[in-house]
Amino acid sequence: MAGFKPAMFILSREKVGQAMKEQRKTPLFDLHEELGARMVSFAGYSMPVQFPAGVKKEHEHTRQACGLFDVSHMGQVLLHGPDPAGALETLVPSDLVGLEAGRQRYGLFTSEEGGILDDLMIVNAGDHFYLVVNAACKEQDIAHLRQGLSGHSIEELDRGLLALQGPEAAAVMQRLCPPACNLVFMQHGRFMIDGVEVWVSRSGYTGEDGFEISVPAASTEALARRLLSEPEVAPVGLGARDSLRLEAGLCLYGHDLDTSTTPVEAGLIWAIGKPRRQDGERAGGFPGAELILHQVAEKDHRRKRVGLLGEGRAPVREGAPLLDEHGEPAGVVCSGGFGPSLGRPVAMGYVTSELAHPGQVVYAEVRGKRLAVTVTRMPFVTPGYHRG
Repeated sequence: MAGFKPAMFILSREKVGQAMKEQRKTPLFDLHEELGARMVSFAGYSMPVQFPAGVKKEHEHTRQACGLFDVSHMGQVLLHGPDPAGALETLVPSDLVGLEAGRQRYGLFTSEEGGILDDLMIVNAGDHFYLVVNAACKEQDIAHLRQGLSGHSIEELDRGLLALQGPEAAAVMQRLCPPACNLVFMQHGRFMIDGVEVWVSRSGYTGEDGFEISVPAASTEALARRLLSEPEVAPVGLGARDSLRLEAGLCLYGHDLDTSTTPVEAGLIWAIGKPRRQDGERAGGFPGAELILHQVAEKDHRRKRVGLLGEGRAPVREGAPLLDEHGEPAGVVCSGGFGPSLGRPVAMGYVTSELAHPGQVVYAEVRGKRLAVTVTRMPFVTPGYHRG
C-alpha cells in the first residue's frame, strides 16, 4: 500500500508478536478483532489494516456508500487561555484570528527553517480551540505547544474519534443526529447522540462527504456498533484509508510532508492565510516565515508536489526515483499505488519546478525499469464535500 509501511512489516516473524503486545489500543480494539480485522502496528497503536472484505472492496464501498474508520489514535487537544487564536498564530501560518466560532481550518506547524513539523486540524470552539494532530507526532506536537504557548493550558484528551465517510454518510447521520446534517464542509458543532455529547466536524480524508465524530472513550464502541448497524455502513481499515486519501490528493505526514519540505513546495500555499502573507495585516510571525513568505511571493522554490498518473496496472511506489527524458534525476515519488476508482496507477511526487506542469512526462524507475508517468492536477477524483 502506498505511503503505508508499518514498522512491524520489517520485523522478524518472532518479533511481530512482541511488537503487537507493546502497541497501544484504541477503544475499538476488541470490536476490530470481533469483526475479523487484520491488525498491524501503526504509529504506536494496534490498528486494523483491513477487514475480511479486503482493501479494494472497502475502498469501493466508501466511494459508493459509507465507510466507518477508527481514527482514535489521532491526538485530540484543547487549547485554553487568553486570545487562543492569536497565540496559536505564533506557531502556524493559518489565519486563526479570522476563523469564526464553529469553523475548522487545516493548519501546519512549521520549523524555524521553514519545514513542516506536522499538519493538523484546528477548530474555533468559542472560548477555546480544539486541535486534532497526527498520531505519530502527537507527543512532539503537545510538547511544541506547551513550549511555544507557555501561558496557555494544553490538555490532551482521552476520547475516541470515528470518521464516517462516503456519499451516504449524511443519510446515516440524519437518523442518528439530524442537527449535525446542517453542518457544511469544515464546520464543527457539538450534539447529543443517545444521551452522549459528541463533537462533530464535517470534512474528510477520503475526498467524500463525511463526518469526524469525537466521543468519550467509554462510549466509542457503542457508537461504532450503532453506526455499523446501519445498512450503508461497513468497517474500513488503514489500507483503504490510504488509497482513498491518495486519490483525493491529500498528504500523509512523514511521507508527503516532513521537516525538509516547505508548505510552498508541498503545494499548500492555500494553508497560509492571506493576512499572514507579505503585505497582510498580520504578516509573518510564525516559525520559518521569512523563507516561506519569500517562496510564496517570488515563486522561488526548487521543487513541487504533483500528481502522477501511470499507465497499465503496475503501481509506482513511494521512494521510486523520477527521471527526466534524458535520464537525469527529476525528483522522487512520495506516495503511490493503484487507484481503484480510476482503474490505473496513481502517485504523488516531488519534481523540479520546471517539470511541475500538467502534461509533462517523467519516468519512474521501478525494479530496473523506467515507467512513464504524467504530471497531472489533483485531486484524481472529483471531491464530494458538502459545501452547502
